[in-house]
Amino acid sequence: MSHTINLPRIMQVGKNARSQLPAILNSLGAKKPLIITDKMMVTLGYINEIQNILKTANIESDYFDETIPEPTSASIEAGVNHIRSHQYDSIIAVGGGSPIDSAKAISILGMFGGDIRDYKFPRQVNETGLPIIAIPTTAGTGSECTRFTIITDDKTSEKMLCAGLGFLPVAAIVDYELTMSMPARTTADTGIDALTHAIEAYVSKKASPYSDSQAIAAMKLIGPNLQTVFHEPNNESAREKMMLGSTFAGIAFSNASVALVHGMSRPIGAFFHVPHGLSNAMLLPMITEFSIHAAPERYADCAKAMGVAHMDDSDNVANQKLIQALIEINKDLKVPTLAEFGADKQFFDEIVETMAEQALASGSPSNNPVVPTVTEIVSLYKQLW
Repeated sequence: MSHTINLPRIMQVGKNARSQLPAILNSLGAKKPLIITDKMMVTLGYINEIQNILKTANIESDYFDETIPEPTSASIEAGVNHIRSHQYDSIIAVGGGSPIDSAKAISILGMFGGDIRDYKFPRQVNETGLPIIAIPTTAGTGSECTRFTIITDDKTSEKMLCAGLGFLPVAAIVDYELTMSMPARTTADTGIDALTHAIEAYVSKKASPYSDSQAIAAMKLIGPNLQTVFHEPNNESAREKMMLGSTFAGIAFSNASVALVHGMSRPIGAFFHVPHGLSNAMLLPMITEFSIHAAPERYADCAKAMGVAHMDDSDNVANQKLIQALIEINKDLKVPTLAEFGADKQFFDEIVETMAEQALASGSPSNNPVVPTVTEIVSLYKQLW
């Protein structure tokens, strides 16, 4: 059996990799880029630095900073209009997963029009929009090397999965120095997001030997360093390992798909505005426990790669250690329950069935070792509360 593997055409990885941006643009024949980002990246000075790097190479650039956390169909509209009213030949996406996901949607809609709902999974979007150079500033989403974007429909509150080669950045600049200023909460949420990507890619029914190698490598880097970067934000070595682990995890799930955690996470984010990584963190221990009996060897491999189980532990022992470790990680990183986050219980009870239906319809749960029914997903959501 063969597997299709998709990666960015160019990957520049390591300390100060951002200095190579002009060379990458030149290799793509791009002369008029638009930087798509958010206001925080502007405030932190990252955009000024990027523009100065470009100016030294005589490349002029504009920036668009109206992207928002957990992008919506309305929030990308201004970006689409901006693209259409100028003659840009490329996009530089700078920030966490939300600016990069926004840039992916803006690239396609700016070129081909329509509404983002038109591009929703199961449609495969293989059209070529404006080329994207992705520069992540968080160690978590892996969006710089994935063929997915997640956009919420304002009208229905559905978090839509959009997939296809059209959303895969042409180039990725993976520079861990850009993560050094991440606050603790973002460090934790994006880190658990990356861990979830790696675990779900490894246990996915679409896993392959290639995605397995990336997922295991990711877990070996993330497992020992996730809590370190939370408690020691200036630990450069741990930040570097988390950044590389996040990219490996992104490559893994882009080529193997995610599973039930992500399927259930998206509606939580859409209806209760829980950041994506945080909703994954809320779900990961419970969904692992729900699924583990159907892929005990796979989950045991995860536990051993993370360093929470010994290499000679039996599958059963390793699996119990994995569940306990995930619970302890959430405690240590102060991951709240939905109730502690401040979600409204009455509203939750009213829309939990809709959440379950949307989770299943997203397609991700079908990759899980155990494919749940809507009724089972409702039950899991209620346990999560």
